[in-house]
Amino acid sequence: MRDLLVRNRWLAVVGAVFIQLALGAIYAWSVFTKLLTEPEGIYRFSASQAAWVFSAGLATFAIVMVLAGKWQAKAGPRIVSLSGGLLLGLGYVLGGFFGSTFWAQLIFIGLVGGAGIGLAYVVPIAVGVKWFPDKKGMITGLAVAGFGFGATIWVQLAGSWFGGLLNTTQVFGLPGVQSVFVIYGFLFTALVVLGSIVMVNPPEGYAPKGWIPPQPAAGQSTNGAVDFPSSRMLRTPQFYMLWSVFIFSALAGLMVIYCIKLFGMDALAYNGIASAGAITGTAMAWYAIFNGLGRIAWGTVSDRIGRKSAIVAMTVFQGAIMLAMYHVFIHFGMAMGFIVAASVVGFNFGGNFALFPAITADFFGNKRVGSNYGWMFTAYGIAGIAGPQLAGLFKDAAENSGDPKVWMAPFIIAGVSCLIGAVVMLLTRPPEVAAEQKETEKPMKPKYPEKELDPASAA
Repeated sequence: MRDLLVRNRWLAVVGAVFIQLALGAIYAWSVFTKLLTEPEGIYRFSASQAAWVFSAGLATFAIVMVLAGKWQAKAGPRIVSLSGGLLLGLGYVLGGFFGSTFWAQLIFIGLVGGAGIGLAYVVPIAVGVKWFPDKKGMITGLAVAGFGFGATIWVQLAGSWFGGLLNTTQVFGLPGVQSVFVIYGFLFTALVVLGSIVMVNPPEGYAPKGWIPPQPAAGQSTNGAVDFPSSRMLRTPQFYMLWSVFIFSALAGLMVIYCIKLFGMDALAYNGIASAGAITGTAMAWYAIFNGLGRIAWGTVSDRIGRKSAIVAMTVFQGAIMLAMYHVFIHFGMAMGFIVAASVVGFNFGGNFALFPAITADFFGNKRVGSNYGWMFTAYGIAGIAGPQLAGLFKDAAENSGDPKVWMAPFIIAGVSCLIGAVVMLLTRPPEVAAEQKETEKPMKPKYPEKELDPASAA
């Protein structure tokens, strides 16, 4: 009965999208920053304080993922994703009722909500890689695409759809921001619970019909057939090289997620564009849409050209747009160009979340990707602190200057970081396969080919 619904491996993808739609809540944070930082508003947060709520959520998300990866390997994916959904929903509901101060929002939205995301996020990736060892890039992209698309939904629902929940709701007599937190808390819980129903691992030895794992080249691990426990992975230089590239690449996207509205308002207003608020809102929405599309596109491309080539291309592309963004929009202030640039940054940033779980599985094995990717994902937590704080620090330092040059430094730092990441990736080679793992790499006849899969036996 418990696995009756798992009749087709694509159902796991549908469940993954449901879960990730809710988890994308964290990327909608920029829709709240304007109201939170208004000097004469209800909350009167500084830009750095608003950034700290976002950074706390990202860092907690990354740290808890390490624990979630280990837990789901022992307890199974369903209970872990359910726990994450309940914790995420609880954080937002409590943030709604008690979030009138910076510290309350930091604790409930940042720490509790971030922990819920960290618990649930790893599950669809680990389950997807096990069901789709033949399409790891594409499937990790699909599994996490909902994260980016979810951010679009939550940004638009709060800011503009149906008049914008921030403007039209006062549930339980709470002001707009806190009302939206309460509403979102219940919605997030419902979506994760629905998606968790089909979060089930395939049986041991399962392989898709007709698929035989390819032989690794020159004694190296490149196909995921090997099995590196986390303790061994953490002793390889390849882990730290990939980890550093992830930090450099993610820093740029996370900085833009936090500051896209603040930077857009400054750049467009500097050029005399009166509708800066509406334009930045549109840019936020398209950023999120392309964030989701980039996960699918880059993952699919990597299945064709290889994970390493895809990561190099993505980081070079991102570095170039980051270096150009400040100069183009301060000097020309093109509204449509701003939306296009935001979309490109979102597209490249989204690629991280398809490519890094896939290359973690390639280098260190499919079987332990849940726990191994949890360690890899700590890079995202570091970038989640560095990126937003970088933007918030410069913005606060020049709050009263009225000079948009404040934005030049963070965009240059982020762009150079991406280019450094590309160089490191070029120098990274797959780890050597130890002698004791030779047998693991040999192609084996699947014990449970897809056509013979009995859903009731899935664990």
